Amino acid sequence: MIRTSDPILYSFRRCPYAMRARLAVAVAGLRCELREVVLRAKPAAMLAASPKGTVPVLLLPTGAVIDESLDIMRYALMRHDPEGWLERDDAALISANDAGFKSDLDRYKYPERHGGDPLEHRARGLAFLRRLDERLSGSAQLCGARRGLADAAIMPFVRQFAAVDATWFKAQPLPHLHRWLSGHLASDLFASIMQREMPWSPGAPAVFFPKP
Repeated sequence: MIRTSDPILYSFRRCPYAMRARLAVAVAGLRCELREVVLRAKPAAMLAASPKGTVPVLLLPTGAVIDESLDIMRYALMRHDPEGWLERDDAALISANDAGFKSDLDRYKYPERHGGDPLEHRARGLAFLRRLDERLSGSAQLCGARRGLADAAIMPFVRQFAAVDATWFKAQPLPHLHRWLSGHLASDLFASIMQREMPWSPGAPAVFFPKP
């Protein structure tokens, strides 16, 4: 098993699972070698570490592999959690996002892959967004006044849903959700995790994340 002095994080810039992992890694200040992946040409080194072939994948210096995004988030934050993200977690809400909402998002965004009526899945997704909007009517973030793990885990998926038809999304009466999403997208943290990197290949110069 490969051993390095820093963890290696295989990622794909636009993947919401990879985004939420990078958000936690950045907040924790966990220095990693970032390897940007082209999903249609996945590196053999990544597949050797995690044969399931999905991002993100965190390869630790010990040789251990963490290949679930929430596990990567919690690993990074358990090492260093300067903003107290682990105190603002909601496993049930994240599970609802990762199961039903993500399924409807995929079928709304990619109807040619899944079949069915994309507008039906948009309506189902909207029901989840209304749930978030109601929750945000009472606090700035999903678990209180400050951003936390639940916000970082869910926001990338809401961002992706919003982008399918931005005009339609902006017209929806979700004032608290619009404020919440806009705030996250305008944050320095989000900008820091969305910097473009060249796809990694063996022998390429190492790229480290988060940036100093």
